[in-house]
Amino acid sequence: MADADLDGIIRQLAKQQNKALTGAVKARRDHYLGLAAKAKDPSGKARAKALAQAAMEQGSVAAKRLLVAAENAADAYARAMRKAAGLAAAEQAKAAKAAENTSAAAPAAKPARSKAKKSPAARKPNAGKATARKAKA
Repeated sequence: MADADLDGIIRQLAKQQNKALTGAVKARRDHYLGLAAKAKDPSGKARAKALAQAAMEQGSVAAKRLLVAAENAADAYARAMRKAAGLAAAEQAKAAKAAENTSAAAPAAKPARSKAKKSPAARKPNAGKATARKAKA
């Protein structure tokens, strides 16, 4: 049971609790029906039968609510675990891709730039035109 999924355990425990609660509800109903059988006047019998019916209805609804809440909790847990597994797989794939990119062939070296000084005409696009105008004048 150590490696069992928690959502399965939640569902299993909810079923056990539902059975126990249903049994208790039936016992309470039987108690009221027993009181109805012992009652001497018709109003006492009717009151005890109404209590038995109300106890059964309310107990059934409570058991159903318990079961639905447990199902929701189990579904939420299962959904969260699937999401966490997906995120972990995505992170692992991302890390593997990054490791693959870094272990691939080293990138080609860039050609070295020359450190020679450029002429003023080469640095400024209009510098050559200004000197040519002065020379013509």
